[in-house]
Amino acid sequence: MELKICHLYPDVLNLYGDGGNIRCLTQRLRWRGIDSSVTRVPIGEAARLARFDLVFIGGGQDFEQQVLLEDLHRGKDREIRAAIEDGLCFLTICGGYQMLGSYYETHDGQRCDFIGALDLYTVGGETRMIGNYKFQCGEDSGGSVIVGFENHSGKTRLGPGVKPLGKVLSGFGNNGEDGTEGARYKNVFGTYSHGPLLPKNPAFCDFLLKTALERRYGSCELAPLDDAAELAAHDTMCRRIK
Repeated sequence: MELKICHLYPDVLNLYGDGGNIRCLTQRLRWRGIDSSVTRVPIGEAARLARFDLVFIGGGQDFEQQVLLEDLHRGKDREIRAAIEDGLCFLTICGGYQMLGSYYETHDGQRCDFIGALDLYTVGGETRMIGNYKFQCGEDSGGSVIVGFENHSGKTRLGPGVKPLGKVLSGFGNNGEDGTEGARYKNVFGTYSHGPLLPKNPAFCDFLLKTALERRYGSCELAPLDDAAELAAHDTMCRRIK
């Protein structure tokens, strides 16, 4: 058994230690005796996403998202849309999450068209939504409570074709207004949670791994791990975040 991971745009989308999510995924597989491989696909390199089981896209600043547009529209946009519709597992953070939507409009009205893989859009505001926060995933995304760090001025709105990843318990989430956080569509998980997200949220990490492995192998039971350290970090942050 092996999980093949694509780290898309590691050269420009890697804020707040987001690359640590890759290390967490591969380590939790290694502890269980499951092989993994990680292929980094930077700007200008062909992706060929169909060969992977899980795609990770980290966060970036507005300028970095704009740098990506030309590369995306050379064909990666079509490839990403096709992979999503085929059920490939994606974890996307902040800018990588926004990038899957229809567009980003700055607070002064400049519009940046993205790839339209998910029914959502983002509009920039003048006030940043920043700080530690927590949210609870929907039952179809594992139902665990996530602790993380958000820092964005964009307000994301979901269309009827996309469910929120979870419900905000403390913090801002998608827009600071409707109580939603992130997006779930097929096997795509989008969130504003930096930190990195996965090391202190082991239940969610395992849910992603199980989702990706089951798509490839049909069934998969992950052996339990001793998560005492991870859960101590998670529970400490839960108590601090009011």
